[in-house]
Amino acid sequence: MNKRRSFLQQLGMLSAGFVLAPAMVSCNSENKSAAGAGATATEKQPAATAEKAAISAVGLQLYTLRELLPTDVKGVIPKVAKAGYNDVETYGYSKENGFWGLDPKAFKALLQENGLESSSGHYGLDGYLGKSNEDELQTNIAAAVAVGQTYLTIPHLGDSLRSSADAYKALAERMNTAGEICKKSGLQLAYHNHNFEFIPQGNTTGYDILLNETDPDLVKFEADLFWMVRAGKDPVAMFKEHPGRIVLWHVKDMDKNNQDLNTEIGSGSINYKEIFDQAKTARVDRIFLEQENFAAAMDPFQSISQSYDYIKNTLMS
Repeated sequence: MNKRRSFLQQLGMLSAGFVLAPAMVSCNSENKSAAGAGATATEKQPAATAEKAAISAVGLQLYTLRELLPTDVKGVIPKVAKAGYNDVETYGYSKENGFWGLDPKAFKALLQENGLESSSGHYGLDGYLGKSNEDELQTNIAAAVAVGQTYLTIPHLGDSLRSSADAYKALAERMNTAGEICKKSGLQLAYHNHNFEFIPQGNTTGYDILLNETDPDLVKFEADLFWMVRAGKDPVAMFKEHPGRIVLWHVKDMDKNNQDLNTEIGSGSINYKEIFDQAKTARVDRIFLEQENFAAAMDPFQSISQSYDYIKNTLMS
């Protein structure tokens, strides 16, 4: 998906000294027209540990290390474990190339060798959702099952699939069907947002349509917290309104000087203390750090280690 690259290039980040990578299937950055003022919550003290007991592990969305994985997957995965992570979320699987040259079983073995699991994977389903290509869905299901994942997560929707409220309703219907098929294989379908879902569709939004038109048992949601805030939404209010639906979180912070950029957790403007206070109420199951860009001087492994320490020692303590 080259739109992520186009979006970031438009921001002038390459000339500003930020390290970016080519786009692949994951949390694509686009549709700034939905962006709000980047609302942030008021700081307050963390809640008691019991309120955060729902989160048992800290995961990493591997798209964070997308420049390194294709050429050194066997070297990268041990470093992810060394940084403290227990779980990884995959992206970019293909039948031809597997997971960066490893077939699903070999990739699972590599994870196990390093004390890791993968509870979720991002799998592109535009072919199934738009053209009823069931082979695409079944191929992804087979990979997710072989790796031992629980969630098969839709990472993005192509422009042509989301052109109107009726288009979102059609998507919701297809997601319900996909959710039923996933359930038969022991998987839970989930949907990951960006900010385009919050563009008004008449008197509603695409995100609300997907929430209201999908079966709560068949389709769960993965909240990309950065993009919710960037769209001017309050994640805490959404969790309270839809308990048990938004069971996965993408945790990435917003640069204080440029709302379109990420930074290490705890260094940005999003009040993650308030968000994590709601983990139990929201019934969140898994969280995944993701960072889409690094400052030029920041080593990616130093970055993910710093974010892990803040999440584990401050947000989850």
